[in-house]
Amino acid sequence: MRIGKIIGNVALSRAHPSMAGTSYRLVTPLAIEHLYEETTREAEPFVVYDELSAGDGDLIAISEGGEAAQPFKPELKPVDAYNAAILDQLNL
Repeated sequence: MRIGKIIGNVALSRAHPSMAGTSYRLVTPLAIEHLYEETTREAEPFVVYDELSAGDGDLIAISEGGEAAQPFKPELKPVDAYNAAILDQLNL
């Protein structure tokens, strides 16, 4: 699981039928240097499936790979990154 920051929305003109009515967010993953505010270099953003309605600038916990599809059993969905939690406070 990684921590990421929401930087925008993703709009689709077509989606897999099992994914209808959901939202997708553009996220920048954060390294430990970002969390301690020691660097401003940004990592490459990627798209995350978001059922929790996270807002721009929110920190989220990201589940990736096979674990990202686990919350949807028995009906698997084509998800590679999933917003598992919205982080209200982070203590380092």
